[in-house]
Amino acid sequence: MKEQRRSTLKKLFATIAGVTGLGLATKAKADTASEKEVFNVVKDDQDVPLFSGSTKFGNMVFVAGKGAHFDGDITAHTKHVLDEIEKELVKAGSSMQKVLKVSVFLHDLNDYKAMNEAYKGRFGNKPPVRTTVAVYGGVPGDSLVEMDCIAYI
Repeated sequence: MKEQRRSTLKKLFATIAGVTGLGLATKAKADTASEKEVFNVVKDDQDVPLFSGSTKFGNMVFVAGKGAHFDGDITAHTKHVLDEIEKELVKAGSSMQKVLKVSVFLHDLNDYKAMNEAYKGRFGNKPPVRTTVAVYGGVPGDSLVEMDCIAYI
């Protein structure tokens, strides 16, 4: 009887281990089947890819820094940048409400308050975490603000 109980327990543990192992192997196979997707690839003057406007992997979306390269004030630049981010998110299958993290790079920290006014409410009632810094030397391309973000799908 004791031997029969041991044999039954061994079979039970082997079954559990097999099912668990099979589940992990299936998940690992599914994860490797995911492939990175890129959108709006920017190339250099020799047609070599430099970076993507956004990258999608699994259920995550990473949007590259967006700036506003036209004459205008911080309010106009901030609205434009947020509109550009939203376009990238929608193209990747996400939305502003699904943004988890935003990085804001200001040309001048004195623009912080006006940037906040234009930023307010754009991510819904559950806003993402955010880091805001003033960039020494300014934002590339004479933009007053640049932003990037991470979102989910």
